[in-house]
Amino acid sequence: VAALLHDFDWEIHPQAPDHPLKGEPILKERGVSDVIRRAILSHANHSGVPRQTPLEKVLYACDELAGFLTAVSYVKPSRSIHEVDAKSVRKKMKDKAFARAINREEIVSGAAELGVDLDEHISFCIQAMRTRAPELGLQGSFPS
Repeated sequence: VAALLHDFDWEIHPQAPDHPLKGEPILKERGVSDVIRRAILSHANHSGVPRQTPLEKVLYACDELAGFLTAVSYVKPSRSIHEVDAKSVRKKMKDKAFARAINREEIVSGAAELGVDLDEHISFCIQAMRTRAPELGLQGSFPS
């Protein structure tokens, strides 16, 4: 639920410090639990809410990476997550012009906060996204 809701207010408040701070009261009003709201707040460094729980750390660690993996998928000839691997992601991370809005430091620090190797984290997220490639629009021309 946290992953689905964490950027719900992005179109209304697309910049810090408004996102997600101004969205949190809306979630509270609608009955979203304290646990989920805290995870959403903690995914933004500028919120000042430290990440303590596994949920909070995972949301932060996967947020920027999921966007980056999507971008890497879209530049593959097949436009498919099935053609993406950790090595190609690391190579694209070095290209500052590629997907420039995505914060590479947050990708690196997210894996560190989880206590996992960056390549292992990237590979795990790729595998997770592959399981939902059609729903994510990342199947591309790769055979089902």
